[in-house]
Amino acid sequence: MLDDLLGRTELKARIEELEAEKESLEAQLDAESERRSEAARERQAAERRVNELEDRVAELEDRVERAEGDDAGPEFRARVDLRDERLERVLGLLESLDGGEEGILTAYVPDDPPEAVREAFGDRAPLVERAAPCLVVRDREGIVSAALRPPNPPAAFCEWGERARIEREWLAPTGRYAFAVVRADVFALGVYDATGDGVERVRFEGFESDVKSKHSKGGFSQDRFERIRDDQIRSHVEKAREALADVDADRTFVVGQETLLSAFDADATAAVDASGKPEDALGSAHADFWTVALSLL
Repeated sequence: MLDDLLGRTELKARIEELEAEKESLEAQLDAESERRSEAARERQAAERRVNELEDRVAELEDRVERAEGDDAGPEFRARVDLRDERLERVLGLLESLDGGEEGILTAYVPDDPPEAVREAFGDRAPLVERAAPCLVVRDREGIVSAALRPPNPPAAFCEWGERARIEREWLAPTGRYAFAVVRADVFALGVYDATGDGVERVRFEGFESDVKSKHSKGGFSQDRFERIRDDQIRSHVEKAREALADVDADRTFVVGQETLLSAFDADATAAVDASGKPEDALGSAHADFWTVALSLL
């Protein structure tokens, strides 16, 4: 009765209505956020598949072009991806080679092979150009003739020696390093220790940012939408840079969305498709980054 006299009953009812409306709106926001995340994952999966198909088409067109020419040209003896134990076996084999005085050529070829590499490989030199950027190893007799694509490449060099010049840090995890994945709306950072047996992740940090993914009809203009989205991405990238600056590591690797990689100071970068939540994206990107393509020439 007192509540009715003081008008509190109506106010309490209104409060309950507003609370219910708030909960409904929060549920809608959560659902919309999940839809955006799912749309982003689907888009990245589609982009990854498109890239795979484009690579396959380019490879087939290249083969058709060579087959239609007077000289089909040399072909790779095999092409495989190496990681973990298989990578270790191959590196161990190459490191064990003993070619005698200046019997083994090692070179890192970022693009066009130098003359010394062309002379050593002869009519199979075009394969080096196709495999580039790559680290090539070849003995004088051509019994061993291989190209590896290092995730953490050195500066270009070309030399003959008694043994192959191979540094583990070019091709496999070593020491303590930071590894980060950056997308327009996702950041994930791991610090890894590879000083002992295997690789252990000793730190993880990740976050997602609310970045507009689609301009709805009506409301503000497309130009304003783009400005808002660009500001959101810049804020996201700056937060990611701050997280990386706080890391104690010997080396830093940053992978992810190609258009964002130049914003980071890293020992090596790579464009990779890393979809999903931060920790899932970090795990898949780390495995992809440390997978080494081997071409037998």
